[in-house]
Amino acid sequence: MNGKPSFGIMTAPMQAGYDEVLRVWREADQIPQIGHAWLFDHLLPIAGSLDGPIFEGWTLLSALAAQTGRLRLGLLVTSNRFRPPAMLAKIAATVDVVSGGRLEFGIGAGSRPSLPMARREYDAHGLRYDGAGDAVASLAEALTVIRRLWTEDEPFDFDGEFVKLAGAFGNPKPVQRPYPPVVIGGRAKATLRVVAEHADVWNIPGGDIADAISRSAMLDGFCAEIGRDPAEITRSIFLPVSYDRPGSTRDAIAEALDAGFPHVILGLTPPYPEHVVRWLADDVLKEWS
Repeated sequence: MNGKPSFGIMTAPMQAGYDEVLRVWREADQIPQIGHAWLFDHLLPIAGSLDGPIFEGWTLLSALAAQTGRLRLGLLVTSNRFRPPAMLAKIAATVDVVSGGRLEFGIGAGSRPSLPMARREYDAHGLRYDGAGDAVASLAEALTVIRRLWTEDEPFDFDGEFVKLAGAFGNPKPVQRPYPPVVIGGRAKATLRVVAEHADVWNIPGGDIADAISRSAMLDGFCAEIGRDPAEITRSIFLPVSYDRPGSTRDAIAEALDAGFPHVILGLTPPYPEHVVRWLADDVLKEWS
């Protein structure tokens, strides 16, 4: 295992009320074994009732940031297709200020074609769904612009293929300097090239640990191509939690840690049991406490 394990939770903000999500985050904020908490970024449900409730991720994240005091927090991960990057930079800086400097800036290219349930949210909200190549290229441009807005002290213009800005300027800056950690999610080869250049943390959905190991090695190669130390990029993995079979969750965590993924995000599904985070810490994570 590379590095000390870091454990977080992810509460999908769908098929649940605000009070339920808030209850889980407030509990997690009091439990030292849990270092970070995450929402996702979808506009329509991707599981359960298709017309069930779902909250906009960044709005909810800001509310939860204001009602917690310790947890690192973020979206796993923001769809770069949903918001113009300069607007996203402003939103994220606001959340970093509200949280007192606890934001982890999670971002990705957007929904995969392999997740057809997520495709409908684009048409439903009048959003473009570009091809995979354009989505990854625009992600790289977005990250360049966002980091400049967070760090530069003078207005600037940007004339990219996908992003064009005139007189762009960000104020206030994020609390964290030079900027919040950038967490990029994805497993595609093209995305991993962007990870190598821009990410502080790389997250991959779990399940196929052999594939995760292979993708991590690919990322090492892309880092070598640009002269970056691959050890600078923390390896993160998302693993679903089984309420009925905690042993299987423990086994998956151990496997991920042994494979070199010390940053583990554990997915909780609604309805959230009472004291679910205490149960997670005491029954699932006890050997790593």
